Amino acid sequence: MTASAENAIAFQGLPGAYSNLACRGAFPKMQALPCESFEDMFAAVREGRAALAMVPIENSVAGRVADIHHLMPESGLHIIGEYFQRVNHQLMAPKGATLAGLKTVRSHVQALAQCRNTLRGMGLTPVTRPDTAGSAAEVAEKGDTTIGAVASSLAAEIYGLEILKSDMEDAEHNTTRFVVMAREPIDPDPAKGPVVTSFVFKVRSVPAALYKALGGFATNGVNITKLESYILDGQFTVAQFYADIEGHPDQRPVKLALEELSFFSREVRILGVYPADPFRFNPRQA
Repeated sequence: MTASAENAIAFQGLPGAYSNLACRGAFPKMQALPCESFEDMFAAVREGRAALAMVPIENSVAGRVADIHHLMPESGLHIIGEYFQRVNHQLMAPKGATLAGLKTVRSHVQALAQCRNTLRGMGLTPVTRPDTAGSAAEVAEKGDTTIGAVASSLAAEIYGLEILKSDMEDAEHNTTRFVVMAREPIDPDPAKGPVVTSFVFKVRSVPAALYKALGGFATNGVNITKLESYILDGQFTVAQFYADIEGHPDQRPVKLALEELSFFSREVRILGVYPADPFRFNPRQA
């Protein structure tokens, strides 16, 4: 890996995306590397063009980020950290535009979902685009004062747009959780602070399968902070689950819980063991 690649962190989207803001917030000294797709972002790290990837997992308003849970386990990378980015959406348009003159607003489906009530109240028609910053770039290129975009203040600055309304998000707590991924795993010391373990596992779609698989976490007092399921390969007989738990696999309660999970499920695969972001225990304000 070149010296420049060692100082690069990849993200999906164009400059000005919220993932770009997360890169700046978590790693202000690293060079952010924009990538067209999540697959390109993972490949940039695998191929040595970047040291890290900033991966959006879920949003406190809109829920999970589509496709990520399918892509992460097959990425060949490991989770080494997490970061919570406060999301403040700005409604922007070309210079000379007015709120009264706007008719449609472009943005990523997640951003539009996070502003759904506000947009409806303003009588604006949402138009889904691949990403927030790309929407800002399109609006700037078109120069049509009836078309706006919902994106970050950084995007407005980069693409020369005017912010017509700030803080468009419906909920003040609007926050996106990211995980940081790298080629090699880390092994944080739980004595130095709280640790999160992320993993995937499969169970057959039969009565009580999940109950039995997760029973060990309850009996050993291990907190599951996230659990999501999704169907694999179009078959409805096997579900894969993504989970985050508090604790390190070497700690006895976690070790026993994972052993019981392995007995009742199959293909348990740890995606990463990493320090918990302090945001979990003391949410920072925007």
